[in-house]
Amino acid sequence: MANAKTNRRTKIRHTIRRKISGTAQKPRLAVFRSNTDIYAQLIDDDNGVTLASASSKDKDIVAQKGTKSEKVN
Repeated sequence: MANAKTNRRTKIRHTIRRKISGTAQKPRLAVFRSNTDIYAQLIDDDNGVTLASASSKDKDIVAQKGTKSEKVN
């Protein structure tokens, strides 16, 4: 049983995906922000492939000190 926040987020995601799709030349950037970390992916929807991904949990970023927003900049 999903709650209202999950339902709202799913509706937003489907609306965005209906309008936007990535290609090999211009991939789609998908970003997810949790309470503690940030995840990003470059996606080629034509071939159904993730081209690149990054996370604030990566070793070179984890070594940085500061808040979540400071780690991204």
